[in-house]
Amino acid sequence: MSAEAPRRAPKKRVALVLAEFDTTGDVLHAAEKVREAGYEKWDVHTPFPIHGMDKAMGLEDSKLGYIVAVMAILGLTSAISMYYFMNGLDYPIIIGGKPGFSPPAAFPVYFELTVLFSAFGTVFGMFHMNKLPRHHHPVFESDRFAAATDDKYFISIEAEDGKFDVEKTRGFLESLHPSNVEVVEEVVS
Repeated sequence: MSAEAPRRAPKKRVALVLAEFDTTGDVLHAAEKVREAGYEKWDVHTPFPIHGMDKAMGLEDSKLGYIVAVMAILGLTSAISMYYFMNGLDYPIIIGGKPGFSPPAAFPVYFELTVLFSAFGTVFGMFHMNKLPRHHHPVFESDRFAAATDDKYFISIEAEDGKFDVEKTRGFLESLHPSNVEVVEEVVS
């Protein structure tokens, strides 16, 4: 007979407090209150975009447009440089007295590289700004959170927030009159 080692329960820690709301108006009003309370690491989860939520959360305009613009300029510059080097310096072919570097003939190349670099800037800039890839978020430990893609609205305040205290944060969220408040724990490995 072999003796099995007793299994220990996995260690858990509080990851966030999750509040569930039934209407868009309720979650919008609650988001304003959370912002006014000074929380910094929190988010709103809804099944569709809610007009005015960015303002209620105090979010700034996205910086992604600047990243895309820089990458577009870099793509255009790369295309012009590549075309000039290849056709004007490295291997000039004179046809009908035209110069080796003829910008109008290369517009399709310019356009394609500008779009390609912009697309890469968009994808990788979004990944960086959204801190992706993050393969798991503690909010998915909640069974009720599945309704966020259907007909419920949630606000989560994370434990990493400087103002976070489990009881105070839970009490604050309960004062916003949600239909449910839940403390979500995650397994610590």
